[in-house]
Amino acid sequence: MSRIANAPVAVPKGVEIALSGSSITVKGPKGSLAQEVHEQVEVVHEQGEVKCRVRSTAPEAMALTGTTRALINNMVTGVTQGFERRLELVGVGYRAQVKGRTVNLSLGFSHPVEFQVPEGIEVESPTPTELIVRGTDRQRVGQTAAEIRAFRPPEPYKGKGVKYAGEHIVRKEAKKK
Repeated sequence: MSRIANAPVAVPKGVEIALSGSSITVKGPKGSLAQEVHEQVEVVHEQGEVKCRVRSTAPEAMALTGTTRALINNMVTGVTQGFERRLELVGVGYRAQVKGRTVNLSLGFSHPVEFQVPEGIEVESPTPTELIVRGTDRQRVGQTAAEIRAFRPPEPYKGKGVKYAGEHIVRKEAKKK
């Protein structure tokens, strides 16, 4: 049985939750997020807490309840604090520059790579070798960071490429003569 599903989600002040049919909308100081709820999960908003309950006896219903509770918790955290992912560019000449809604990346290719930032996501570059991806939707922040990283993932010999801050790259030993 899922322990996560049984824990209620605390709703802080300044956050409004609206339940309508099979969807939930969370509004807060940083924006608004909406999510569809599976038909086997019942969501109840009472006394400053949101609780998820199982509607059916299907085996996957409890797992869906835990997942729904985690998604609602991420929505509440996103509209109050937001999420961020830090990326580091490692390598000689690897640079990033943000111009409006476009990120220009110099990653050792013969051409610069241009990445269009999706709506609801903010990207900033405090230094030329660092990018910060911010937003309210945890999934979209992670997906945007993964798409930027995919242009040049870190290679195992020198560690050059785009990596997450704090990511450990397992190094290989070079070929011996």
